[in-house]
Amino acid sequence: MQLHPYLNFNGTCDAAFKFYEKVLGGKITLKLRFGETPMAEQCAPGSQDQIAHVRLESGSMVLLGSDCPPDFFEKAQGTVLSLNVDNIAEAERVFNALKENGTVKMPLEKTFWAIRFAMLTDQFGTPWMINCEKDN
Repeated sequence: MQLHPYLNFNGTCDAAFKFYEKVLGGKITLKLRFGETPMAEQCAPGSQDQIAHVRLESGSMVLLGSDCPPDFFEKAQGTVLSLNVDNIAEAERVFNALKENGTVKMPLEKTFWAIRFAMLTDQFGTPWMINCEKDN
């Protein structure tokens, strides 16, 4: 059994996943737009280019997402994506990239459980924790 986070967006999924692909060093292995689905004719006007489903893979990590119809979209609440990295340099790189146009809730700093830890919400509204327990 595997658990993969699935992120919902309000029309910004394509931009978000291009950003995550760059920041996380992965590859988008599937991208399906609403206009490419069997339901294309039933989609709301202007939604043809929005993302029906996307898959980003980086190592063993899989991140999924889509744009929601406006009536179904809800901001992320009560969940956080926790990203564990192997060294301080990578923690700093990822933190600096994700904080761009986002909101830092806790800066990247030493804690009693990690040599670096941070919390932020990125420019797309996705909450993240970055955790680096040791510097390999």
